[in-house]
Amino acid sequence: MTNEKAVAEKLLQINAIKLSPQQPFTWASGWKSPIYCDNRKVLSFPYVRDFIKSEMSSIIFEKFPEADMLAGVATAGIAWGAMAADQLKLPYIYVRPKPKEHGLGNQIEGNLEKGQKVVVIEDLISTGKSSLQVCDVLKAAGADIIGMVSIFTYGFNEADEAFKAAGINYHSLTNYNTLINLAVEKGIVSADQQKTLLNWSSNPSNWSGN
Repeated sequence: MTNEKAVAEKLLQINAIKLSPQQPFTWASGWKSPIYCDNRKVLSFPYVRDFIKSEMSSIIFEKFPEADMLAGVATAGIAWGAMAADQLKLPYIYVRPKPKEHGLGNQIEGNLEKGQKVVVIEDLISTGKSSLQVCDVLKAAGADIIGMVSIFTYGFNEADEAFKAAGINYHSLTNYNTLINLAVEKGIVSADQQKTLLNWSSNPSNWSGN
């Protein structure tokens, strides 16, 4: 099994995850958030990168041994999918947000055969909407989506329900609750701040920062 606490600790060590209950971040969706997760930063730290790659490869091997192929989600999932596919010696493709506007107009890059069992690789799951859109693209091309693996998930009920409705099993190396518990243990956040952070995760779309 993945060591969720160890993964969370590595992300905190390199500031891939920032916690700011007093001065919330604004996401692209417009949501106010006391946390910002940038797993792309991990790529700049070789030893942490190697650890995350190994953890991801292990969970794919353990949970989805029947996988024929990995598919990275552009852009942040591309590198992680490629590294895990290399370690597991599996074929690899990646999926663009939309088809290219020139050349062959591909949205799926690489060679996908109909019926291949595919595990989708993400860096981060929030609501799950964009991740599931990629799954739909792959399904339309004939892929059999057997699951998804990400580095981090916020653990929103909305995402859990969306994946359940889509019939897709997903696993993350670590998650929001593990991260917050670790941050409290390390004295990074106080008990009052912990309450604020947990309040946000229960209703993120309506959270105002108060």
